[in-house]
Amino acid sequence: MGLITSETEITTAIPAARLFKAFVTDGDTLIPKIAPQAFKSFGILEGDGGPGTIKQIQMGEGPGVPSKSVKTRVDATDAEKFTHKYTLLEGDLLNEKIESISYEMEFAPGPDGGTIGKIKATYVTKGEGPPTEEERKKGKETSLAMFKVVEGYLQQNPDAYV
Repeated sequence: MGLITSETEITTAIPAARLFKAFVTDGDTLIPKIAPQAFKSFGILEGDGGPGTIKQIQMGEGPGVPSKSVKTRVDATDAEKFTHKYTLLEGDLLNEKIESISYEMEFAPGPDGGTIGKIKATYVTKGEGPPTEEERKKGKETSLAMFKVVEGYLQQNPDAYV
């Protein structure tokens, strides 16, 4: 078993508080509405939405969607610091090489009232060796695509999540 980390940084003109509310606080409701081709629904299996909560995410049927469903666990959320941590526990994204993937998201205030978004993915590997560069690249592309979808929604809807 090993650990491999991948980091992505994104800058946007959307304020951190707005982005956090849309992406994290209301993400389970908003994301299936604005990206139904990628996400059908988010449902809580255990917990109250806070740390330890287990969620089942039903994936959409759009092109490039790599899984039918995934199960995640909320590890920590800090609305004051705009941070969110969760772990992918089950799903087709996990394979003979990857046991789990933990994500840490931070929305830090950036220049001119915008945000510097940081996403760190930590892969817990199995005995078959580390995920390939291509597998890690796909993970980064997926994170960036979801960020861009939420960012686009907020740009088109300036009164949402203020």
